Amino acid sequence: SHDDANDILQDVFIKAWTNIDNFRGESKLTTWLYRIAINESITFLNKKRNQNNVSVDDKDSFLLNTLEGDEYFDGDEAQKLLQRAILTLPDKQRLVFQMKYFDEMKYEEMSEILGTSVGALKASYHHAVKKIEFFLTDSN
Repeated sequence: SHDDANDILQDVFIKAWTNIDNFRGESKLTTWLYRIAINESITFLNKKRNQNNVSVDDKDSFLLNTLEGDEYFDGDEAQKLLQRAILTLPDKQRLVFQMKYFDEMKYEEMSEILGTSVGALKASYHHAVKKIEFFLTDSN
């Protein structure tokens, strides 16, 4: 939800502020912030699933229901269908797809953030795109 996203964002900046002395400058500041944001988001989602007693098997439907119930989500049916397709992906492929497709991030930057080789990221993105294409084709 919009409120949850604001809470996570606030947590990210608080964590960055309190740990700025630990930033070694080996990567860009944005890369470091992005990594904190990913970790905070994962932590939040895991807490939310546990609070709502959502099993690992039901997490995708939980996330979709949360998205559709958000008053700020203004996506049409095509957007909902794309989000459903994305939710069928394994977590790693979902993350790589979102970073590449929505954030238009370069593979090299994703590699710094995720600590994964560029080749592995390209493969993950390729597999994610194929799975989404199959889902969208199969849905029609």
